[in-house]
Amino acid sequence: MANAYVQIGMAMFRTGILGYGGGPSIVPLIRYEAVTRFKWMKDEEFMEVLAIANTLPGPIATKLAGYLGYRLKGSLGAVLGVAAHILPTCVAMVGLYSFITFFSTSHVIKGMIAAVVPIVAVMLGVMAYEFGEKAVKGLGWTAGVIFFVLSFLLLQTFAVHPAIVIFLFLFYGAFHHKVKDKWGKSRKALGKGEGA
Repeated sequence: MANAYVQIGMAMFRTGILGYGGGPSIVPLIRYEAVTRFKWMKDEEFMEVLAIANTLPGPIATKLAGYLGYRLKGSLGAVLGVAAHILPTCVAMVGLYSFITFFSTSHVIKGMIAAVVPIVAVMLGVMAYEFGEKAVKGLGWTAGVIFFVLSFLLLQTFAVHPAIVIFLFLFYGAFHHKVKDKWGKSRKALGKGEGA
């Protein structure tokens, strides 16, 4: 098995180089490295880390890279994870800036960018579907659908900051099973009362 420092470096290097479109598009790549390729954590733990990272300020990808590095190899791992994730992109950005500026009106460059957008959309869609599936399994169909609709309304219609929405849902999640058990007991008691 490869050295953990090598794994962190290679994983975060790949996510930094291949993560076209910013933080949200990089999350599925980081998830693949952490959960599928290297099995550093289970999918449920990754979702928890992602939820917490979304409540904190700063770019999501660098927070995840830092956390994964720290989880595996402490402070040095965190520094390596962040550096491996951001430095190649920074170097590429500086090197390619003049190229992109010079060819910014090129139909070839515009076509290349347009061709990559559907791939990013599919990656995000697959991740969203898998997260939604796990949410429904954990909450149940009724609560899952209600929470999807409620989160959509809060984020899109009322423009509530995502960190506030995540905090509210985390707070409810801490008591979900107690609420569910209480609701189930009250429905059973009501059913017995009607049958009597």
